[in-house]
Amino acid sequence: MSETEPAWVSVLPDEDYHHSFGLKGGSARAFFTPTTASAELLAQRRHWLRSDPARCAALLPGAGPLLEETIALARSFGAPVSDPTGCETKQERAGSETGAPAHVADDFGRCLALGEAWEPDYVLLKPDANDGRFHLVGGCVCFPSSWRFEEKVGQPLEVIHTPVPHLNEQLASPIHNFLSRLKPGSAWCRANWGLSRSPELNQHPARGLPKLRPPLREDEVWLRIEDQALVALPQSRGVLFGIRMTVVPLPEVKRHPAAQRGLVRALRTMPDAMLEYKGLLAAKDELLRLLTDG
Repeated sequence: MSETEPAWVSVLPDEDYHHSFGLKGGSARAFFTPTTASAELLAQRRHWLRSDPARCAALLPGAGPLLEETIALARSFGAPVSDPTGCETKQERAGSETGAPAHVADDFGRCLALGEAWEPDYVLLKPDANDGRFHLVGGCVCFPSSWRFEEKVGQPLEVIHTPVPHLNEQLASPIHNFLSRLKPGSAWCRANWGLSRSPELNQHPARGLPKLRPPLREDEVWLRIEDQALVALPQSRGVLFGIRMTVVPLPEVKRHPAAQRGLVRALRTMPDAMLEYKGLLAAKDELLRLLTDG
C-alpha cells in the first residue's frame, strides 16, 4: 500500500474471500484518541443515546467492575467522562419504580456517559465463572451495521456469531482461546468491511434504511469499514471491544486501484451464504458492474 493511500485500503487485499481472525498488535490509546471528526461523531452519539437508549446501550448486573475499569482507562486517555448527576435516565426512572438498587441506575448512567464521551462504540465481554465462555454484558453501540445490539446482550460469543455463515466452525475456538489469554497493556486490532445503500453511521434494522437492490447508481453505494480493538481489563478479567466506523463512497473506492481490485475479487469469490448475510447477494452483479465500468 502506498504511503499516500488511506489506511482502509488495506482492508481489501487482492485475494479470495475467506474468514480471517487477522489480529495485529496496536495501541489502545491511538484507537480511542479523538479524530478530526470528533464533534460530529459525538453529536450523533448523544442524539442516539438520548433518543433511543434501549437500542443503543445496556449494562447487566455484575458488569459494573468492567465498566469502572473501562472508564478509568478512558480518562487516562483524556476522554472527558462525566459522572451522571442531575440527569435521570429512562433506566434510572425504571429502576426507581421497580425498587432496583441505586448503584444499578448509577452504573447505567456511567455507561451512557462513556458512550457520549468516546467516538468509538464499545462492548464489554465477561468470562463466565463456570465454563469461561465470554458473554456480552454491556456497552454502547450507536452505529451498528444492520444488527441489533439489544438482542446480543447477555449472549455468549458463539450465539452472537451464529448468523455469520461458518464462522463458529472455523474460528470459535481460536477466538475463545485468544480472549482467554489476552494480556493487558496493548490492543489487538482487526477490521471488517461491508457495503450499504446509505451513508448513515447508525444502520440499526429498526430504522428501515434502503437496501442494496438493483438498479443501483454509483453514488448510491458506500463502503463501511469497521475497525475493531480488543483490550484486556486486568482487574475484572473482562475484555473491552472497541468499534470504529468509517464510511467511504464507492467513487472514492474506485479512485484507489488496490481497493477496487480487492473489492471486486472479494465479491466474485464470496460464497452465496456470506453474500446473503451481508445483504449483497441480490446486488452482486450490479455492484461488480459499477466497480468494473469506466
